[in-house]
Amino acid sequence: MKKIIIMLMLCAPMAVFAQKFGHLDSQALIQSLPEAIKVQSELEAQGKIYENDLKAMQDELQRKAEEYDKTKSTMNATKQAETEKTLQDMYTKIQQQAQDNQTAFNKLQQEKLGPILDKVRKAIEEVAKAGGYVYIMEKAAGQPLYINEAVSKDVTAEVKARLK
Repeated sequence: MKKIIIMLMLCAPMAVFAQKFGHLDSQALIQSLPEAIKVQSELEAQGKIYENDLKAMQDELQRKAEEYDKTKSTMNATKQAETEKTLQDMYTKIQQQAQDNQTAFNKLQQEKLGPILDKVRKAIEEVAKAGGYVYIMEKAAGQPLYINEAVSKDVTAEVKARLK
């Protein structure tokens, strides 16, 4: 019985070392996918549209504010109050539009990138199962402080191949 326990204690560390670990750079992987590149350009185009709309609204507010500053001294108190309220309403509308644009952009981003990210996750899972990996960790974005390349294999190429 003692021999079996001693044998198990000696083999246990070997079993730990026999585990396979992998790492990958998911950002580089995603950026290499043609559909992700297409989605990124679509998102940039939509972002530019939102940006241009807000800029037009801000320019209009700026123009009206400058006009108000020039004619303020000739206005009666009622007209000044009306103009200031109009300017304040325009400013509030711009802020609300910026929030609405951000919400719409985030929703669009999730709709467009969601299927791609699911596809990448599935490919990572397939590579992990096929290669017998215990863990596959993210290499980019400052996640790991150290990766021992002798123990952990970079599986980015395998996942990229699986996606194609």
